[in-house]
Amino acid sequence: MTNIPIFNNQQTMTSLEIAELTGKQHKDLMKAIRKMEPAWEKVHGRKFALMFREVRIGNGAVRCDPYYELTKTECLYIATKFNDEARARLVLRWEELELEERKRHQQLYLPEPHEILALADEIIGEGLRELNADAEDSLTATQVAKTFNMTVFDFNAVLAEMGIQYRSRGHWNIADELADRNLVRQRTHVSYSLKGEKKVKVYMTWTLDGLRYLNAKLGYPNF
Repeated sequence: MTNIPIFNNQQTMTSLEIAELTGKQHKDLMKAIRKMEPAWEKVHGRKFALMFREVRIGNGAVRCDPYYELTKTECLYIATKFNDEARARLVLRWEELELEERKRHQQLYLPEPHEILALADEIIGEGLRELNADAEDSLTATQVAKTFNMTVFDFNAVLAEMGIQYRSRGHWNIADELADRNLVRQRTHVSYSLKGEKKVKVYMTWTLDGLRYLNAKLGYPNF
């Protein structure tokens, strides 16, 4: 089990782990964090915690490499510059670590199934609401399909045939040439089994602009 480091009585995550988690080069991530630090210092009143680690480079020599030790709030601030997938990975990693930390403190107590579900809801609630903020007013494929008197299966098939969307790795995605037209959003849903096993589902939803676009393409009048 990975424990969250503690810094100034707060749980933290290093920029090294963030880089590994999001598939970024650590040096590039450090540059991005340094660029965002002045605004954070102006609003929050302090800089990010800069740390150093010793790296042996041969012949007995040692190099000190810098990294940042960031709280959850600082991580979520840095993540505002990430793409949707990287931001989702970071938010869900925090939920996973916090759940592990709570379990570690509750080793002498085995909660009931309904308590596990309540605990999961509490942990994921804040991060998930922030993650899904952009998709708050968007519509699911099932909801949109009903406006066209279709089943969601037929609706997705029609859009795929028209080249509006395509399926990849079990998810529907908007066609690349439509990606910059504010037609869709990504929404993340997290659920837990009674055994506490987490299930994460990321799916595409349609904005109001997207619904107007589909109305025009499918021959229905816009509202």
